Amino acid sequence: MNHSTIVTVVAALLLLSVPAGAAQSSLQIELGTGGDFERRMVTYDCAAEAPLVVTYLNAAPNFLALVPVAGEVEELVFAAVISASGVRYAAGQWIWWSQGVDASLYDATLGEDAEAVLTCTEINNTP
Repeated sequence: MNHSTIVTVVAALLLLSVPAGAAQSSLQIELGTGGDFERRMVTYDCAAEAPLVVTYLNAAPNFLALVPVAGEVEELVFAAVISASGVRYAAGQWIWWSQGVDASLYDATLGEDAEAVLTCTEINNTP
């Protein structure tokens, strides 16, 4: 088979939980794709002290979002899951849901009908 495969390297370093005093480790993930790769960094206003920067990695069939979540040691890697509208990403107990220029963070442990713990709007610096 003579297939052209684009290999994308997710440059997100995930520090693994290790005992105190032990060396830190990193993880590199390679995603093979038969199509294009897109990396977008989107800055959101979430009514917090500082803007939230989310990195979206689109390499069909994999769609990921790197989201910094308050209280978590490192950015979390969210994977796209089925959604009725917008793009819904999941990582452990967290759901990141983007719809147009708006995005929200939900804590799934609070129940299906719980309010978002963070509501954001994309900052567009286009003049």
